[in-house]
Order: sequence, then structure tokens, then C-alpha cells
Amino acid sequence: MFRYTTWYINIVSLIISVIVFCFTNFFISSERFINFNNNFNSETKLDLQSELQIPKQLEILNSKESSIISNDEINTSIQPEEKDWYIEIPKINLKAYIEEGTSKEIMNDYIGHFEETSRFNGNIGLAAHNRGYKNNYFENLKSLREEDKIYYCYEGKIKEYAVINNFIIEDTDWTVFEEKEDNNIITLITCVENEPSYRRCVQAKEIIK
Repeated sequence: MFRYTTWYINIVSLIISVIVFCFTNFFISSERFINFNNNFNSETKLDLQSELQIPKQLEILNSKESSIISNDEINTSIQPEEKDWYIEIPKINLKAYIEEGTSKEIMNDYIGHFEETSRFNGNIGLAAHNRGYKNNYFENLKSLREEDKIYYCYEGKIKEYAVINNFIIEDTDWTVFEEKEDNNIITLITCVENEPSYRRCVQAKEIIK
């Protein structure tokens, strides 16, 4: 008859313990894997949702920025500071910077100032394009009528003028820039369509308050 020795009993107990331990670890590992997989899928879905939302948010932001840009493009008026040199004519919705000189390059971006004329007191001479260029600030100059207001700012000081003349002159007529005693004038010059030998001239007299 077979006898169970102490050694044999110990071996069997060890084998059973190993088997139980392995099965226990297997089930625990499986449960952890399932939980991890569920969590991973959940986090992945959240990340994907975030990725889908970000472009939408950017689209909304870009549309707002586009709206702002569009508004700026539509509103061509400049909001100058007191130190700026500019002219404003409400009747033709014009407000633009002035730069010294009347070359084509200057008038591409600014209203040009005739260097021989005054900058503040006396007869101030200005010129600008009216068609066919990058900026045509005087394109509506012909629509000005008597008493229409013109505002001129130089070094933070503003003068108010009222239109007194809107007429055509020859391109060689410089008498419009002559100084007149006790009479502060602003003189605006631009081309006449299809008439290269002539210029449109608008003059306005300062309003003394």
C-alpha cells in the first residue's frame, strides 16, 4: 500500500498553490486589461471629440476675424492721432494722411503737399489722384459744392474751411496758389478725366470762429 510521505504531501501542496496563484493572477490581469481597454477607448473618444471641436472653434474665431478685417476694409477712413497731418472732407467721406511732395510715389499712398505752399497759415496746396491708381483720394472732388466743409489738421492743430470755388484750370496755372492778404485758403488739385492739359481745382476759405 502506497504511503504518503511528508515530502510528497509538501510537493503536492506546492503544485496546488502554484496553480491557484496562476489562475488568480490570470483573472486579475484580465480584469485590469478590460478596465484599461475601456478607459483607453473612453479617453480616445474624448480626444477625438476635442479634435473635432477645435477646428469648429477656429472656424468661428476666423469668421470673427474676417468680419473685423472686412469692416476695416469697408471703412477706409483713418482715425489719426493729434500729431498727424491729415485732411477730412465729410461730404465725400474722405479722411487721409498728407505727405510732403507731389510725386507719383507719394500720391500712391498719401495726399501730396505742394512744397512751395504753406503748411498751416496762408494758401495750403494739396494734390491727389482721382482714378486709376492705388489710392484715389480726390476721385469725388468734383461733387463738392459751396459751403461744404473741409477739415485740415497739422501738428495737432485743426482748421475748418468752407468751399468757395470748384472749377477747371489749365495745368500751367499756378495763380491759384498765390497768397491773399488776410485770407487763409486751402487749394485742392486733381486731374480732369481725358483732359491732360487741365486740372480740377477746389478752394475753401477758413472759417473764423
